[in-house]
Amino acid sequence: MNTLIYTSALGFAAMLLEVLNLRKIIIPAMVIGLAIVFGLNLQDWNHPQTYFGDMLEVSKFSVGFGGLAIFITILIFMMASEFYSDQENQISDYISIMTFILCGALMMVSFANLVMLFLGIETLSIALYAMAGSKRFDVKSNEAGFKYFLMGSFASAFLLFGIALVYGAVHSFHISQISAYITQSNTLSPMFLTGMGLIIFAMLFKVSAAPFHFWAPDVYEGSPALVTAFMSTLVKVAGFAAFYRLMTATFTYGTSVSDMILLIVTILTLFTGNLSALAQDNFKRLLAFSGISHAGYMMLLILSSKSFPASALLYYSAAYALSTIAAFAIALPVFKSTGSELINAFNGLGKKNPVLAACMSIAMLGLAGIPPFAGFFGKFFIFTEALQNGYFYTVLIAIINSIIGIYYYFKVILAMYGKPANETQIENPLTYQLVMWLCVGLSLILGILPGMLTDLFN
Repeated sequence: MNTLIYTSALGFAAMLLEVLNLRKIIIPAMVIGLAIVFGLNLQDWNHPQTYFGDMLEVSKFSVGFGGLAIFITILIFMMASEFYSDQENQISDYISIMTFILCGALMMVSFANLVMLFLGIETLSIALYAMAGSKRFDVKSNEAGFKYFLMGSFASAFLLFGIALVYGAVHSFHISQISAYITQSNTLSPMFLTGMGLIIFAMLFKVSAAPFHFWAPDVYEGSPALVTAFMSTLVKVAGFAAFYRLMTATFTYGTSVSDMILLIVTILTLFTGNLSALAQDNFKRLLAFSGISHAGYMMLLILSSKSFPASALLYYSAAYALSTIAAFAIALPVFKSTGSELINAFNGLGKKNPVLAACMSIAMLGLAGIPPFAGFFGKFFIFTEALQNGYFYTVLIAIINSIIGIYYYFKVILAMYGKPANETQIENPLTYQLVMWLCVGLSLILGILPGMLTDLFN
């Protein structure tokens, strides 16, 4: 609870610093402030509590995923000072909006009531619509913001309608009472089943699972690159944490129909993400479809939710986020120096800047799930949990898709080492380098010592 309050206060503090004409210290103050909030968040470990009439619940789950969300935001803010160096007049707006996106994420990972879930999603989404279209004179950014707003509004309407139907059947918004209704009812009412289906469909949109993924590639490509990095890490992690919590604490003992829907969506998401990524030549669109494919792997954990593999989801989310942010920490200076966001902007990077190329290779190998990086054990834990729950053929499909994924990740590596270099020199600011080394180092450490995260919930 204190984590959410202090994070909200930081968002207002960013605007206050602008009023006091202290624009230059906004980002350092926010990074330090979030680091303090991260420490305060850890103090809630092993101290479960509920707030606001049991609408918010602090638990190991919320502390773990909340800590990951705060850490991701710190990394994004560290890159923001350089990324927005030519837009200093708007820096307080961008930073405060991103902080409120984090507030929405914290609400999503700690909800104990469907109303709080809706409020968290809307707090995150509305702020994100503004950030997606924040490049006011860029047509693609305008399109991204409008498309995300339009599609997100439909998903929110489905979610709200589903919550209303569930309330009509159960007479409560609390997830514990909804779970009790499911376990105690011999036959679930059509109203409840319809509401549950609408809620699941809305959550599938929020995590960009197929066939609700159509907005993601265009929004990722059109949004400012730093916003794309934020969207592909924090938003996806928060979305899957909320989805996992919804399925384990509320719909765990749902119908076989819901399990079949999730199984079909998982397989469709895996193939859609990996096969579509093969044809991409834009780096941000490549990572958009990569994110869709990773959503498919995380859907496997949702299918395996009866064994409560929360630690596996946290580990995979951390591994995915670290590799993705490392990739963007390298891509941002490349985009700025070359003026291009295509994969061929990385041509010859291995000769011009071997360190950047090596770190980008590590990021791509981590996303592909190649040992010894954290991405390998992330997929290993997911496949193990799914096998224990009887999804043998689904795991086989996921392994085949992992092999397909290696090809398009290697497109970037081949461009860096196998294509002739252009004459453009890459300027790599210190903040980008710091984030890059931090992410690469943590990815290696978690790959060598996976128990640091997987043993947290035991």
